[in-house]
Amino acid sequence: MGRKDASTIKLPVDQYRKQIGKQDYKKTKPILRATKLKAEARKAAIGIKEVGLVLCALLALLLAFYAFFYLRLSPDVDHDLDLNED
Repeated sequence: MGRKDASTIKLPVDQYRKQIGKQDYKKTKPILRATKLKAEARKAAIGIKEVGLVLCALLALLLAFYAFFYLRLSPDVDHDLDLNED
């Protein structure tokens, strides 16, 4: 007999969800559609951080290539020569 009493009591969370559901039904479809599109656009947008990371990675790669070719193609300097020899 206790089961019937326990099933009729609703949790506050369920009541809150039901109220939110009623509020959503009150809104018109175009408003809901616009809200959904705005949320999807916000999720799909590329942020400043991602652009900055890509630019930094490209700059680091460019500097690495430049340093490699600069060191590879620079003329070898003979360090055994003494400039103060007279």
